[in-house]
This record gives sequence, C-alpha cells and structure tokens, in this order.
Amino acid sequence: MMTKTIQDFRNYLLQLGYSKSSVYMLPECVKEFLEYHSTTTPEAVTQKHIESFYNWLQVRPHKRNEGGLSESYIYHHVYALKLFFSYLEETGQIKYNPISVMKFKRPKHNTREPLTKAEINRLFETAQTLKETAMLHLFYSCGLRRSEAVELNTKDIHFKSCLLYVREGKGHKRRAIPMTVKVSEELENYYLQERSDSQRKAKDTEAFILNRIGSRMRGDSYNRIIKEIVKTSGIARLCTLHHLRHSIATHLLENGLSLENVRDFLGHSYLEATQIYTKVSKYQLKSL
Repeated sequence: MMTKTIQDFRNYLLQLGYSKSSVYMLPECVKEFLEYHSTTTPEAVTQKHIESFYNWLQVRPHKRNEGGLSESYIYHHVYALKLFFSYLEETGQIKYNPISVMKFKRPKHNTREPLTKAEINRLFETAQTLKETAMLHLFYSCGLRRSEAVELNTKDIHFKSCLLYVREGKGHKRRAIPMTVKVSEELENYYLQERSDSQRKAKDTEAFILNRIGSRMRGDSYNRIIKEIVKTSGIARLCTLHHLRHSIATHLLENGLSLENVRDFLGHSYLEATQIYTKVSKYQLKSL
C-alpha cells in the first residue's frame, strides 16, 4: 500500500514538471514519514503525527555524516509533506489537510562570502585535468546550480555559438547562458579529449560530465572533487559549489553588469533573489 502511495505521488510530481532530483527526493521524505508512523494510514494522519515526526527530525542523526540534520534538510521534509497532503486533498483521498494550518521554523540562510578573483584564478591554476577545469567553468564561469550541472547533456552546449542551455532549471525555468570564447574552447577540449576517451566505456552517452566508470557525474561527486581542488589550492576557507555561483554573480556586478542581466544569467525568478549579491559587492568595493 505504501509503495503504491509513494509511486502515485511521484507520478503526480512528474506531471507537474518537477526536476528529476525533486521527483526522487520529495517522495523519499514522505516515505520516511510514513515509515515513522507505520501503523497510521495517510487519511488518519493528524497534526500530532506531523509534530512528533518534526520533533524526531531535530534529533535524528545524519546517515552519512556526523551530527544531526541541517535546518534546510529538515525543512525539505516539511515541504515534501505539504506537497503530499495537498496532493491527497486534490485527489479526494483525504477530507482534511492536517498540515495546511501548521507553521514551521524556516531555515536560516547562510551568508556566503564570495571568492576573490585572485582565489578563482588559483583554483583554475590548481586544476590538474581538463575535467576539473570544465567543472570549474560550469559552476563559476556559467554559474550553474548543482542540479543543473548533473542534468547537463552534451547537446546542451553549443561550442561554436558560445552558448550553454539549461533545459530545466529551478522552478522549471529554461535559460541560455553566454560563454566567452575561452570558456567554450576549454569545455570543448574536455569533450574532445578526456570525455572521448571515456566514451568507449560510457554508460550514459548523453551526459556532458562523466565519472570514472562512464556514468553521469552525481552531485556528491562534484562536491568531493571541488573540495579537493580547494584543499590543494591552499585557500583556507569554505568554498562549495554554490560559493562559485555566488562569486561569479558578485564579479559580474562589480564589472558593471546590470542586476536584471545577472538575474537572467543565474535563472532567478525575482530581482529580490539576486539582490543579496549587491550587498556583498558594495561591501567589497568599500574595502578597496
């Protein structure tokens, strides 16, 4: 019964156009909730069931790393449950949506200090392979989100016209990202040399970045490789994939690109989401 419920919810998300990662992760969060209350059917769920699960998430240990769950990860479960019970209500499977009037603590957004241009140059100098250089270009030069890099296919990059297409960004938005000639050439170098060598054993013939066994590069692998590059470079501060995206946005604003153009480059829906970078930029300019 639970398996069918999860699969039906997954199909519902597919029909709404959610990304592949969301179609996988959101039902998994719901599955964890249903397993926690294994003796309760969805139509019998009350606010107390949701509260007890939410409180349990606060103390639940992380399955991969030491410590507990982050605020963002916990809220991801809340978001999944909101979608799930809305789906049950829309399809007539429940008469009352128990989570509709509940309020939860929103996660605090970490302030990401962008890297300087000198630090970005050091990362590129540290890259030892064409693949590592290509990865830095995807997250810095092209400002991709992690999920966008995972879903990127070779056909999405037009080397001659210097354009990279994001077919399904956050909020199901598509966008075209302009590249410099140098960025386009270095991405093409990876494709023609390192990636072609891996093509013989490729399990995924569409993906642009392949891992060592020829499959599509996953998000955690991107994280690990970038972390290794940062460590080798000697940059002694936090630098994640999103720091690279944050850094290119800041640098573009510093170079005079308009806020509207940076918004379109990043794939934001609203200017408010882009304005965080203006604060960092002004702070840096004052320190010059």
